[in-house]
Amino acid sequence: MLENDISQKIIGASIEVHRYLGPGLLESAYSSCLARELTIQGINYIREAPLDIVYKGDKWMWVIG
Repeated sequence: MLENDISQKIIGASIEVHRYLGPGLLESAYSSCLARELTIQGINYIREAPLDIVYKGDKWMWVIG
């Protein structure tokens, strides 16, 4: 599968979650529902993956999710 195809599927899943839930909820609600939607659509993902960031010479380890 091409990167563009994967991106379209992820964006589509995100839009589906937002349409279903509507606006105004906490990020954690959308994150949990997006994880479920990605599973439903058969899209593999890693939730809360660590990411090294260097900002102005300082290196930080962040967990994104």
